[in-house]
Amino acid sequence: MAQEKAEKAHGTHTDDNHKALWSGRFKEGPDAAAVEFETSIYVDERMALDDIHGSIAHAGMLGEVGIISKKESTQIVNGLKSIEKDLISGSLSIDYSAEDIHSFVEATLTDRIGEAGKKLHTGRSRNDQIALDERLYLRRVIPELQNQIITLVEALSSISEKNKTTLLTGYTHMQHAQPGTLSEHLNAWSFMLVRDWERLEDALKRIQKSPLGSGALQGSTLPLNRELVAEKLGFTGVTENSLDTVSDRDYCIEFTSCFAVLQSHLSRMCEELVLWSTTEFGFVEMSEKWSTGSSIMPQKKNPDFAELIRGRTGKVYGDLINLLTMVKALPLAYDRDMQEDKEPLFDALDTVSRNLTVFTAMISSAKWNKERMALSCEGGFANATDVAEYLVRKGLPFRTSHGVAAKAVRMALDAGLTRIEDLSTEELKQCSPLIEDDIFTLLSPEACVENRKTTGAPSSQSTAAQLKILKKFCAKNRK
Repeated sequence: MAQEKAEKAHGTHTDDNHKALWSGRFKEGPDAAAVEFETSIYVDERMALDDIHGSIAHAGMLGEVGIISKKESTQIVNGLKSIEKDLISGSLSIDYSAEDIHSFVEATLTDRIGEAGKKLHTGRSRNDQIALDERLYLRRVIPELQNQIITLVEALSSISEKNKTTLLTGYTHMQHAQPGTLSEHLNAWSFMLVRDWERLEDALKRIQKSPLGSGALQGSTLPLNRELVAEKLGFTGVTENSLDTVSDRDYCIEFTSCFAVLQSHLSRMCEELVLWSTTEFGFVEMSEKWSTGSSIMPQKKNPDFAELIRGRTGKVYGDLINLLTMVKALPLAYDRDMQEDKEPLFDALDTVSRNLTVFTAMISSAKWNKERMALSCEGGFANATDVAEYLVRKGLPFRTSHGVAAKAVRMALDAGLTRIEDLSTEELKQCSPLIEDDIFTLLSPEACVENRKTTGAPSSQSTAAQLKILKKFCAKNRK
């Protein structure tokens, strides 16, 4: 089988249409093991339709500028469209003996229309062709990923809307910090995802120039109209330097970097869900549809899917390091190392896409224990900052009021108490004579939350404003 692949893809096969595009220089084809080692079609087959679309635009341009006849151009375009139709319908399958997706499309085209098919590659190299295919593919699939992000933001916002007054302690250093709400916490997740969407949108801007016509590295002596191809394919223009164009894999690194940051956010969310679903926290219960059991402990209900999403973060980080290492010290222009760009790029994309799908379903079906979350706000002196700010409003400098609040905490601890409000007014006056009975109206978790009305804070008013922003963002940016 391997020898048969070598013969068909690299020149000893009797059908000239299936020879390697570069086979004319060689008297004999490479070893079968070499063929298997260097073939990329198993990875790049997903770009088949993108390759066809780029080829249609290129063939149309060749005909319009007179490099080939208009009749030949029409034959090529019609042949490519028939291949596209058959691939979509399933009546044509990818031939995995082809070296890459470009070779497969060109060979299939020549099988169908004859000699005219051999003119498709006029004025281009696989170097600028793959740069085009990758851009077309990313331009097609990234909006789908962005829509997945928006779907998750909508799911989180739906839960948030129902929990604007659901208490939940905020933590720093995993210690009680200040009272907050579940709504604000979920909104925090959402705004992380908004930045992920925006990073992808920004990265899309840098693949809006067509690389086709750069050739192998130094353009072409043929009168190619690069701008016409760019216009046909919906690009804003063409890349400015042919050497840079075929050497560039910045966009692969940039998108994979975006995927890595997105994955880090999903991992952090999953870490909190894993913690919150423990007996010790008990804030959330994952649906049985998104939990598993133990092979030895009958009572177990494990948040395995959250753990798997968290665990797969290493894959995405590894993909990014793979790409960065691939281009490290790589001389201009194209080197075969760059064939290795697609697998990590696609793997990172596929991983975050699957993780978004699972996380959205998992979070949408979760049940929240409002009573346990409210109890998390009791004790721990999470309202100590409120004592300090109370004294600031009385005219005390913050550094002084900070010390007063800390003294009140110390007094409560020494008395075996867990809350500042368990101290009497007289005891609190020992910390500062400015303290009056009115302080107790400010120290409940509900009061601590509702008194925080600054933009982005957890009060129901501020939370509602955040949700309005998120809703507007989702409605405006779904593609």
